[in-house]
Amino acid sequence: MPTINPYLNFQGNTEEAFIFYQSIFGGEFIGGITRFSDTPEGNNLPENERDKVMHIALPIGDRNMIMGTDALESMNQTVEQGSNFYISIQADSKEQADQYFNGLSDEAEIEMEMQNMFWGDYFGMLTDKFGIKWMVSFSENS
Repeated sequence: MPTINPYLNFQGNTEEAFIFYQSIFGGEFIGGITRFSDTPEGNNLPENERDKVMHIALPIGDRNMIMGTDALESMNQTVEQGSNFYISIQADSKEQADQYFNGLSDEAEIEMEMQNMFWGDYFGMLTDKFGIKWMVSFSENS
């Protein structure tokens, strides 16, 4: 079965975001944190960009992960954080759904509090403090 692994782009705070997500979901970064200074062209970058995150991956559950990178100004990269996607997390229990939602709620914009929905799921939506949109749900039938 295929997996969906969202790749998140940040404007310089990827490491901070992933440490935050790790505090909620647990797990270890797959392969550690690769910085732009670790790449063959790292020495050609401006000094202030060399320590930025080139790649990071955090497993969530058995077959899923989120991955991320910093956008570099020297490469004219810009980010519109959270404007074009959600990350949907299907929890294993109502308690776990609340744990995820409450953890992500720190300094977040709550779009919909966790609640029982007409389609049968326990569901909530928010935009976290890093501009990433999340849908958290639990279904008795899954």
